[in-house]
Amino acid sequence: MFGIGGGEFFFIILVILMLFGSDKVPEMARTFAKFMTQVKNATNDIKHEINRSAEDSGIKKEIEEVMDMNPLKDVQQKLEETIENPLQDVQQEIEKQKEDIENLTGPIKRQL
Repeated sequence: MFGIGGGEFFFIILVILMLFGSDKVPEMARTFAKFMTQVKNATNDIKHEINRSAEDSGIKKEIEEVMDMNPLKDVQQKLEETIENPLQDVQQEIEKQKEDIENLTGPIKRQL
């Protein structure tokens, strides 16, 4: 939690108790919790406002359309074709050489 170890956390709590006393700490914790709730609500309001303005201006729809188009699909397909074609060419060349060797060695094998 925030890069604070167990010993450091215990020391901070001890200092807080010594400075403010045990009767003020629960009140401070409640105040801190209310503050954090207000911050959370404010950030949620900002998120909702941004989403609503994006929907109103049509940006959200355009983003969804772009995501549906999947521009990387074309790149991926071209990459696969580039990788597969040389392999197929090499394999075809190997098969051709095998046939040539069989044609050359066929008469030799028959003579033996």
